[in-house]
Amino acid sequence: MTTDLEALGLAIKRAQYRNHRTMDAALRETGVSLVQWDALRAIERMPGASGHELAVATFQSDQAFGTLAGRLVERGLIVRSAGHGRRVAHTLTEAGHTALVEGRQVSIGVLEDLFAPLDDAQRTELLRSLRKLTEGM
Repeated sequence: MTTDLEALGLAIKRAQYRNHRTMDAALRETGVSLVQWDALRAIERMPGASGHELAVATFQSDQAFGTLAGRLVERGLIVRSAGHGRRVAHTLTEAGHTALVEGRQVSIGVLEDLFAPLDDAQRTELLRSLRKLTEGM
């Protein structure tokens, strides 16, 4: 039996869409969007990273991330400072760290619900398969 690759691609896209919509709605209760929370997570993972590095890590263009970072600065969630050379470093503020922690608490419940139809072995296999598809990215 041959797998319908078009159907497989569409199923992945639907799962991603469901994940993003559900997570975004739940995170809004904490005062941040999924895009903002993802940026906060990237800044925490990559302290002092440049805007370009953070844009790549969050699947955005440099310009889009720059606009987002500006909004996060306005909200007091991050600070930008001079880094090495022409680099602008991004750092979480206390409020940004709090938003990140609150978002993590929300995300745990959302992800448990989203993946509830799969048992642990299926989740492990799905993760393994997706990592194999994306290795080297």
